[in-house]
Amino acid sequence: MSRRNAPKSVVKRLPVYLRILDSLIRRDVEIISSRVLSEETGFTAEQIRKDLAYFGAFGTRGTGYNTSYLREKLLRIIGLDRQTKIIVVGFGHLGKALTRYNVSKNPYVDIIGVFDINPEELHTDIPDLKIHSMEMLPEVILADQVKVAMITVPADVAQSVVDLLVDNGVTAILNFAPTKINVPEHVYVHNADLTIELQSLIYYSLEDEKQPEPE
Repeated sequence: MSRRNAPKSVVKRLPVYLRILDSLIRRDVEIISSRVLSEETGFTAEQIRKDLAYFGAFGTRGTGYNTSYLREKLLRIIGLDRQTKIIVVGFGHLGKALTRYNVSKNPYVDIIGVFDINPEELHTDIPDLKIHSMEMLPEVILADQVKVAMITVPADVAQSVVDLLVDNGVTAILNFAPTKINVPEHVYVHNADLTIELQSLIYYSLEDEKQPEPE
């Protein structure tokens, strides 16, 4: 199956399954049923079986899934069976936090460079990580064949940054800029707006209060 044929909703759930499998393996759990996976993830057992069926048959009816085998298959499906080289554009507070976390906690990615408009004013305590000027971006992307980028730049420059990334061969972008960006059809963008996430969460904190009457 072509990677493009799998629904985006399915692809977004695969890393959740992988995280659960990592936890199960650390606990020496060798076999897991879709029912228990459902309890661990919050997705229905039927949904889990349907998601996995997009990519093949990985379990045994009446027995379940071998956790190590399923983890290995998911790593290959997602593309995490090898480290993926990525770059970060924008090294403000959020860029620093995300870079530091992924360097120390995410074994599946290799951040090969960070870019900012004022690199001489910025410093990092992350070993072997250099902050480059934006002028260096095309050269680094080409040299390391980078396809994935994470941007944490202001909204007013996000589109121009994305255009530069796309023009130089990046095809997958995680966008933390609080704005909609336009890309060609072959480029994938995941938007992560932390402000909207927090504001929508506040709605649920007020569930005990009387809601305003519809006008």
